[in-house]
Amino acid sequence: MDTNPVDDGSSSDGMEMEIMPGYMEFITRAYSVMFSAFRDCTDRCGLELSRKTLLDHAYISWMEIFMFLMCAVMWTKVRRGLTMYVFEPFAQWCCIQPKDVSKMPESAWKLVFYTMSWSYSTYLLFFTSYSFFQNPPSVFYDWKSGMSVPTDITIAYLIQGSFYGHSIYATIYMDAWRKDSLVMVVHHFITLALITFSYAFRYHNIGILVLFLHDINDVQLEFTKLNVYFKTRGGKEYLINDVLSNMGAISFSITWFWFRLYWFPLKVLWASCVTSIQSVPGIPFYFFFNTLLFALLLMNIYWFLFIVLFVVKVLTGQMTEVNDVREYEDDELKEKKDTNDQMSTEG
Repeated sequence: MDTNPVDDGSSSDGMEMEIMPGYMEFITRAYSVMFSAFRDCTDRCGLELSRKTLLDHAYISWMEIFMFLMCAVMWTKVRRGLTMYVFEPFAQWCCIQPKDVSKMPESAWKLVFYTMSWSYSTYLLFFTSYSFFQNPPSVFYDWKSGMSVPTDITIAYLIQGSFYGHSIYATIYMDAWRKDSLVMVVHHFITLALITFSYAFRYHNIGILVLFLHDINDVQLEFTKLNVYFKTRGGKEYLINDVLSNMGAISFSITWFWFRLYWFPLKVLWASCVTSIQSVPGIPFYFFFNTLLFALLLMNIYWFLFIVLFVVKVLTGQMTEVNDVREYEDDELKEKKDTNDQMSTEG
């Protein structure tokens, strides 16, 4: 069910939009606005109207779809090339532990990409005329169906959309399998849906804000993991990598909460749930987009539990060094392999 909610009376009576609320105000206001929109939408929403809304307001060309597919394939080829000719030879030259040689290229590739993508998002939000971070409600100011997308934002969308298309394939066939890999695949599908539909419906302004708030943690995560891999080289322990991995883990834990669990709901969800319907009464696919954004928030909370688990293990002495608690231990991997081999033999 979707999608042309009408604004409740309290949000269209000239009330000034608040830039960023507190948690309680966000929860109560979002509930009030979304419930009112849902109630008013009862007689106006449904599959037929959703189909009509999609046809009337979604704008994406076949050339853009072709460019997306070509870039997704390009990312896969570039990653394979860098892994084969740069990352793996470098890992072997540095004599890191054999168990980390296969995992190091994945982190190196992701660090390179996310550093590039987050730097570009930072440039758009803080070094251009866009004020979406400082004033989140402005992402929907002057919104019009089919409005043109600025070239600099189009480039960001092409880079990010094609990368997440590549990442769905990479998580299944190229990355090390982890305890949260299935959740990661779901995350990539949701992110790709958000990128695709937000571009088609011209919600690109809020999309840039979402990407900025999420990519920073991936930079810190892969930086930390690389220092863990390089901490032991040639049978020797290197203090500098140990210190950098500990600093990275602390920074990662803090910024995960600050960017994804504080700024994300109070900037992005506040704008998408509350102020969007004030700026654009009857905004298309209101419930669809907010459902995806809330699903993203739930996954952020899920992964934050891994971070809490990591902190608890460190504080209680169960873990003496930085490790990715999502990864299977060697004995777990052996047990899974033995189980799979036994099932194959019985088959």
